[in-house]
Amino acid sequence: MSLASGLHSQSSAMQPSRYFGFTFGLFLLVSLYPFHSRNILAQSSNSPAPTFYRDVLPILESHCQSCHRPGEIGPMPLLTYEQTRPFARAIANAASKKSMPPWFADPSVGHFANDPSLNPQQIATLVSWADTNAPAGNPRDAPPPRKWTKDWLIPQPGITIQMPKPVAIPASGDVQYTYEIAPTHFTEDKWVQFSEVRPSSRENVHHAVVYVRPPNSTWLKNAPVGVPFTGADMTEAQNRNDTHFTTADILLVYAPGSSPDNWPAGAAKFIPAGSDLVFQMHYMAHGRPAVDQTSVGLVFSTKVPTQRVLTLQLTNDHFVIPPGVPDYRVEVHGSLPNDAVLLSFFPHMHLRGKRFEYNILQPGRARDTLLRVNYDFYWQLSYRLSEPRTLAAGTVLQAVAWYDNSKDNSHNPDPHAAVRWGDQTYDEMMVGFFDVAVPADMDKTRFFVRPGAVVK
Repeated sequence: MSLASGLHSQSSAMQPSRYFGFTFGLFLLVSLYPFHSRNILAQSSNSPAPTFYRDVLPILESHCQSCHRPGEIGPMPLLTYEQTRPFARAIANAASKKSMPPWFADPSVGHFANDPSLNPQQIATLVSWADTNAPAGNPRDAPPPRKWTKDWLIPQPGITIQMPKPVAIPASGDVQYTYEIAPTHFTEDKWVQFSEVRPSSRENVHHAVVYVRPPNSTWLKNAPVGVPFTGADMTEAQNRNDTHFTTADILLVYAPGSSPDNWPAGAAKFIPAGSDLVFQMHYMAHGRPAVDQTSVGLVFSTKVPTQRVLTLQLTNDHFVIPPGVPDYRVEVHGSLPNDAVLLSFFPHMHLRGKRFEYNILQPGRARDTLLRVNYDFYWQLSYRLSEPRTLAAGTVLQAVAWYDNSKDNSHNPDPHAAVRWGDQTYDEMMVGFFDVAVPADMDKTRFFVRPGAVVK
């Protein structure tokens, strides 16, 4: 995953960023051991015992079913009483521990539109329901069934673009980044309101990044179209370099646990007529050969928006984490070249990642923290501001990451190793993606030209 222009390496200058990739195992576990909680979150003795149809199902519809339904990443569907009843204790346990729904933002910092967290009353309801033997109640008390789009978390896509050829994934070993160029055949400019990546072999996909290559781009100019390739397949130095660096727009980023893109009214991503989509895929071997043919679904804006969304990033790729250190700090900051409206964040590290933070730095003032995440590599979530924030040109954004390279980190591949930037899971990364809205007629190249700069 890589190549969004961003604020790079402790500099005040925004620069195009480097490719990066990551390895994912999918963790979506609801613990099944008994949970005794009658004295922890019990409801008032004067309240009627909660029932599935009246009290539990509305919670599941709002907070759980996006993942826990057929075809999604939840290990079991939670649509009906019959499906949910066997897991009543597990649900109560996960809700009380706040391990489900997954959310890792520090609640004392910021407010986020996509926060799925349960409030104390909802947690108490789930616990009380389990403690009273999970009664069904009256089906007539059920809310209207929530209507989900089959096979998608977004509304029904107006178009689906699939990688033209499937990719064979080996049973073992590191897998190089794989690219595939898919022509859109768009005869007119398109504004994308919603987008979602759908791998056909989820367990093998570490990440996917979909880039927009406009018709006048020279990026990957001599690469094959419609077939998978890696940097090692490129015979010319420029083509090999193009598999490590680009200034192309990112359409969207996918990682297990991440959310589809859903932009506010009046804002959208832009795909010029005649563009190609470039899929960058990082696969993980899982002990047996597999095949993947990832797709991206697009929902277009019904009218030309007033704002264009750009995905940028703060990146520090020059660090060495010493062996055994439990709380190693890496920082990067840079200034915005033009006014922008801050929409959302997507932090990224690997298995030693511990915490991640975004701040605004102002001379003579305390730092203004926008997001603080207790990082979980297996749930790399995006965080969308409830209220988008206007940032003036020159605003200094800072990202800070902390790493646990000690033996006490159960996910640490090797606490005796010094760790540097790298593509594979046993390496590390430090990337703070963030999304901004700018005027619709401003592309990324113009955004990076600071006011008063001489354009050659």
